Amino acid sequence: MKTRREFLGQTAAALAAASPMHAAGKTKMAVIGLVHAHVWGHLGNMLKGEHAKLAGIAETVPDLVAEAKKRGAVDVPFFGDYRKMLDEVRPDFVWAFVENNRHREIVEACAPKKIHVIFEKPLAATYADALAIQRLAREHNVHVMTNYQMAWWPANYAAKARVDAGDLGQVWRLRGIVGHGGPGSPEGLNKYFFDWLTDPVKNGAGALMDFGCYNALWSLWYFGRPERVYAHVNHLRPQTFPKVEDNADLFLSYPKSVGLFEGSWDLPRGFQDLEIFGLKGSIYMKSGAAELRTGRGTEALELPPLPPERAEPIAYLVNLIKTGQPVDGLTALDINVGVVEIIEAAKMSVASGNAIPLPLKT
Repeated sequence: MKTRREFLGQTAAALAAASPMHAAGKTKMAVIGLVHAHVWGHLGNMLKGEHAKLAGIAETVPDLVAEAKKRGAVDVPFFGDYRKMLDEVRPDFVWAFVENNRHREIVEACAPKKIHVIFEKPLAATYADALAIQRLAREHNVHVMTNYQMAWWPANYAAKARVDAGDLGQVWRLRGIVGHGGPGSPEGLNKYFFDWLTDPVKNGAGALMDFGCYNALWSLWYFGRPERVYAHVNHLRPQTFPKVEDNADLFLSYPKSVGLFEGSWDLPRGFQDLEIFGLKGSIYMKSGAAELRTGRGTEALELPPLPPERAEPIAYLVNLIKTGQPVDGLTALDINVGVVEIIEAAKMSVASGNAIPLPLKT
């Protein structure tokens, strides 16, 4: 039987051989879709081309194409058919900003061409799609990376390092809250994002999927796969969100620990906060800050900057392609298959009113 080190070494070598990137040339990337509004936060860095050249954008909605050009994508070729773009541009990787239920389709198109893929969270709209993506990635030796904002926060890793060092003693409880006041207005440019995000098929759920995936990821990172998943949802604003829940609470049960999480579109301000409890204290973490709490005292944690090749998604994936290393940590494929499994179980729990045991039967 191969050791884990031998397995990873063989995988890394296969990934390096599979990449279409020429060692002497610059890495090429392409964008598929602009309907996911996160694209506007990343387009500027893509256009700078520090780590990869943006060689094509595929989108058919005139408003979205116009917005991309307005934001500087005037010299980037646009395509109405992303499959044609893949053939003509031959990118090393694509970053897809499409509906969640199209992620499997994108990997089916890219993986046989040895094109790596980044998705905005979550990995997929359903567990069946997540498993299919995992099989395709393994079969064709390509990276499939799931991007989360918190994956690039120094605070996230400072907190985890102190936990791993034993500063909290036995860690037994996670309490997380992720959310804000909702996905904006269904008017103007945002309507393309709002329409699919509030669709139970295209998104996979409502707030349960949108923000529950962050919570599930944290729980997997600290505790691994839970034994049982129980979920409760609220539909507080049916006039705004007629098709999906706008608040979701997760209870993730482990033999010696528990995860208690809320994902909501009904909050008065933005949250992406996690508190990790141990027998000796807790660490409260959010973007830009983390503090150790023991008794009545608090200690602000130092937040060392991440290495440049791990500080943002494009730099990270390009470095992996060049070095032949696998994606690890919060953006890795296997842990994100686990995220979708938890959300699938949560949907089953809502439907049945019962806790759902894991692993799910496939």
